[in-house]
Amino acid sequence: MSTLSRLSLLHSPNETPNSRVRVMKPPRTRFSHHPSLRVATAAAPSLSTTSPNHKWRYACFGREASSSERIFEVGDGFLEEFAKPESDNSNVSRGDWGSGLPKVADAVFGAEPWMVPWTAMTILQVMLLWIASFWLLGSWIIPLVAHAAGFRKEYLTYRGQAFYSLLTDVAEGLTGIAILHCCLSKFRPLPSDWFKIRFGGKWQFDVGLGCLMFPLINRLSQVNLNLIPVLPSTPVTVSSVEQSIVARDPVAMVLYAVVVSVCAPIWEEIVFRGFLLPSLTKYMPVWCSIFVSSVAFALAHFNMQRMLPLVFLGMVMGAVFARSRNLLSSILLHSLWNAFVFLDLMK
Repeated sequence: MSTLSRLSLLHSPNETPNSRVRVMKPPRTRFSHHPSLRVATAAAPSLSTTSPNHKWRYACFGREASSSERIFEVGDGFLEEFAKPESDNSNVSRGDWGSGLPKVADAVFGAEPWMVPWTAMTILQVMLLWIASFWLLGSWIIPLVAHAAGFRKEYLTYRGQAFYSLLTDVAEGLTGIAILHCCLSKFRPLPSDWFKIRFGGKWQFDVGLGCLMFPLINRLSQVNLNLIPVLPSTPVTVSSVEQSIVARDPVAMVLYAVVVSVCAPIWEEIVFRGFLLPSLTKYMPVWCSIFVSSVAFALAHFNMQRMLPLVFLGMVMGAVFARSRNLLSSILLHSLWNAFVFLDLMK
């Protein structure tokens, strides 16, 4: 959808001495939201159960919110079945490896879900309006206005075409921001971690790590082309950007560089990482939101020959943003990638 996509790639509580099983208020962990009950067992580090200082403890975490404790008796068979030695690093039963994988991913990305005040209907509304506005402005409205004013892009000079592309991209981006503003206005004031742009923090390191992924993304581009090659019947076209590069028009090249390295990253990151990714965390884990928003980001470029690298690029930018909660980090990484591709075209 962006200009670049048309070019190339884009404690447990103190226990009572006589209690054998205690029902406690669920801790503020992800277990409290699980629909089923889970049994966690813990014991003193010593394997001996005869020492008066090392007693077995059993806790049953359910969805009850009562702060009171209820004591009930169970048979010895229950104790023998579920008694496990205590481990400082284990709070989850051995049967939770499958559900533990998403937790590992969340830990890698270092992010908690956002507070999302709107529903899926608002998410769908914003995305559909944004895609429709880009298509209408870029393919119909702006060309019709230019034609009515006596201008046709194909007859403009290289600099004129570059300026035309810049105006189109700015108009599309500002329209997208206006759509976001209108659709989210009834939810203001927004939570403090939405659409934040900060210069402080340690996000620069994450951006640097993201840049190390560029060769891999470039390699995925070749893999994708091998999987879904361009059909021989598809006409080969040369874009206005490539024409200006061949002509070595410095003004046109600077204007196109602004489009692909400044404008497009800002608009796309505000929508896909600033809005879509955090909104999805209301319905799915952060790691899954990163993946889904990356697929949407790739599909929005309407280029099946670039799906794999665009999805992976979106995941890298999403991970950087989720760790930093700073849109500036993903905007800068997106800008560096687009500049990388643009410079590659100039070779």
